[in-house]
Amino acid sequence: MDANTLIADFVSICLMVLCLEKNEWEKLIDTLVKEGVLRSPRVISTMRLVPREMFLPENMRAYAAVDTPLPIGFGQTASAPHMVSIMNEALQLEVGNKVLEVGAGSGWHAATIAELVAPSGAPRSEYGHVYTVEIVQDLADFARKNIMKTGFGDRVTIVSGDGSVGFAEKAPFDRVLVTAAAPDVPEPLVEQLKSGGIMLIPVGSASLFQSLVKIVKGNDGKVKQENLGGVAFVPLTGKYGHKF
Repeated sequence: MDANTLIADFVSICLMVLCLEKNEWEKLIDTLVKEGVLRSPRVISTMRLVPREMFLPENMRAYAAVDTPLPIGFGQTASAPHMVSIMNEALQLEVGNKVLEVGAGSGWHAATIAELVAPSGAPRSEYGHVYTVEIVQDLADFARKNIMKTGFGDRVTIVSGDGSVGFAEKAPFDRVLVTAAAPDVPEPLVEQLKSGGIMLIPVGSASLFQSLVKIVKGNDGKVKQENLGGVAFVPLTGKYGHKF
């Protein structure tokens, strides 16, 4: 067998693997739609368009379509696809929204949000933006690398720092989401949420009995809270996080 034949066979195998991976991701999204986790066309389309694989460490990419959190190092995880779907639906994201994410992780969740607030193909004048704050420097670097290589660098800004205090220099935000469990709702995050804005945050212990809380801030500045159900997130650290 000559070298050209070997190369052709190798390319064919790679294409088959890529198609299989795409099919597995598509199957997962189809399942989430059937289960009612994914409902709105824009969120469904975004979840298809921004698969988790490209935001994972190499040794985890084969499991990208498994609906579970996956380790990304430093004791952190990339959220399960069903949880990202639930949060993106509950945030009611709109084109042009300015969003604060606390906990960048791998950058995947921020990328899905960016596609919703600044869709590919939309005029840049209509773009929203995602600011995501990561307390672990190495993870911030990992997320930044992922965001840049997947083409979201103009729509997502990775900030190294303590996200539990928010990001005051770019406040107020239309939406705020926290991707780690806090002992209580940090007051600075509420203060940095616009009137009419929505926040999602897991609240509870460092390991068990957490609830996903949706906060809506009225035009009068008053907030209403809704419990969206039990969840399991890694603990939030920093000034308003869990103490160990």
